[in-house]
Amino acid sequence: MEGKEEDVKLGANKYSERQPIGTSAQTDKDYKEPPPAPLFESGELRSWSFWRAGIAEFVATFLFLYITVLTVMGVKRAPSKCASVGIQGIAWAFGGMIFALVYCTAGISGGHINPAVTFGLFLGRKLSLSRAIFYIVMQCLGAICGAGVVKGFQPSRYEVLGGGANVVNHGYTKGDGLGAEIVGTFVLVYTVFSATDAKRNARDSHVPILAPLPIGFAVFLVHLATIPITGTGINPARSLGAAIIYNRDHAWDDHWIFWVGPFIGAALAALYHQIVIRAIPFKARA
Repeated sequence: MEGKEEDVKLGANKYSERQPIGTSAQTDKDYKEPPPAPLFESGELRSWSFWRAGIAEFVATFLFLYITVLTVMGVKRAPSKCASVGIQGIAWAFGGMIFALVYCTAGISGGHINPAVTFGLFLGRKLSLSRAIFYIVMQCLGAICGAGVVKGFQPSRYEVLGGGANVVNHGYTKGDGLGAEIVGTFVLVYTVFSATDAKRNARDSHVPILAPLPIGFAVFLVHLATIPITGTGINPARSLGAAIIYNRDHAWDDHWIFWVGPFIGAALAALYHQIVIRAIPFKARA
């Protein structure tokens, strides 16, 4: 028992919190970091793992839309908020599904389930352009199929209840909606980078962290904050799938917001994590 306690203490103190400016400029790394992904990697197109990862993204996004849109339909169908799970329940459905699906697919595809996450990780050189495009296509197809199955269950109510489509709600401007989507996606993608950072895992090896948990919790919190503004997109595939199946003019009027906002937020999160948090090398050893 004493040996285990000593190991914990060693893990807690092995990596100093007070490091010189420009930590990545140090040449002696105490962790292993994957090399940057190439822009194009033709060999992966002949690999089963590449196609398997795309299928995993399709199925995960399909399940994500199926559960979450059904939850939204249930809340809107209820005669009063007290008779349903309410906004908190919707937020839990989105966050809980992300937690479960990232946990299930992280070892296969990385568990993106979101074009904005894929875009941010691409900017961070975590995957190739070919894989990023393939993931985004499969995510969008999965989202369309997931929303389509929900409509198949209740076609008339689906139309009346809005189909779970994202729109800027009354009382808010398009600028408000865009800002909410940018900041909300920044929170999500920043959490993804932080929870999966190889350097952080090495430094905090004495603290067990289950990456899907903070990612799912970030989705939950963002939904609590922005459902009243836009219904919360922060996932272009989720917004596209619901918009295509619902297919009403007002669902398309603001649709650009749910692509531009998340992609800007993802880009800002990637730049912040790579340049500020990970510290670009600017100080060489003497």
